Amino acid sequence: MPSQLEQLRQYTTVVADTGDIDAIARDKPVDTTTNPSLLLKVCTQPAYASLLEESLAWARQQGNEREQQLVDAGDHLAVAVGRKILELIPGRISTEVDARLSFDADATIAKAERLVGLYEDEGISRDRILIKVASTWEGIRAARELERRGIPCNLTLLFALEQAIAGAEAGVFLISPFVGRIMDWYVANTGVKQYAPDEDPGVQSVRRIYQYYKTHGYKTVVMGASFRNVGQIQALAGCDRLTISPDLLKELEGSNEDLPRRLADDGTRTERPPAMDEARFRWGMNEDAMASDKLAEGIRKFAADQRQLEKLLAERL
Repeated sequence: MPSQLEQLRQYTTVVADTGDIDAIARDKPVDTTTNPSLLLKVCTQPAYASLLEESLAWARQQGNEREQQLVDAGDHLAVAVGRKILELIPGRISTEVDARLSFDADATIAKAERLVGLYEDEGISRDRILIKVASTWEGIRAARELERRGIPCNLTLLFALEQAIAGAEAGVFLISPFVGRIMDWYVANTGVKQYAPDEDPGVQSVRRIYQYYKTHGYKTVVMGASFRNVGQIQALAGCDRLTISPDLLKELEGSNEDLPRRLADDGTRTERPPAMDEARFRWGMNEDAMASDKLAEGIRKFAADQRQLEKLLAERL
């Protein structure tokens, strides 16, 4: 019997949730996704020292204004790490827009175009890049425009069906519902401290989104993310994509138990409901305490990590 990881790859595109070059070389994912937290972690590792120095030197050449140098160094570092990762994978790298721009559609568009421009300066075409944008109303509006401009997007920090519907209607390439963070909220805010995989609220959320997309004929890719255990992954075998940490990939690789497919498009199609508008989106988020809490928390955490990264860069400039 092949390993569970090999079995999973028969149904699902496996993406590595890491910026660690050694882990990517070992696990051989199709795509890889990074975020400010991962960038902060990897830029302190010796393997990335040359990329860090390269980015600092490039930022110094752009001008003498210190605040802009920090922005330039951060943008260049994100692209430099992405470039290095793309040497190891056949697919796409997801690179995240600064979380502090999550409520500014115009600024999000400008930052995304800059990141794509830096990749293109390195000879990397946009069909190998996904721009990660927070799933706020403004972020989704920005993603709609970016897709129109030929820049494919990955909607991150996604916790509610309203976010998923708005993203699909915007024509985004991919969404990343956060399975583990959904479960975390329910563990912290209800009397239930442990969930069987099929009862896990994060698993159920992704299944609901997957079914909605397939039933209504949306082409947007569903990529489950933020897993806490292999049971969550096993329960979503068959999802379009799953982004998985190196530790959980290793656990799947070490098991030869049968891994049946759990999600599949049965071909059933129904008429799409009325389009999601801003009022319905915001009310849905307001009524879903988990989604509104975790979206706000995720933006704060990524923004804090971005500031910490800039602090590290400032010490080296």
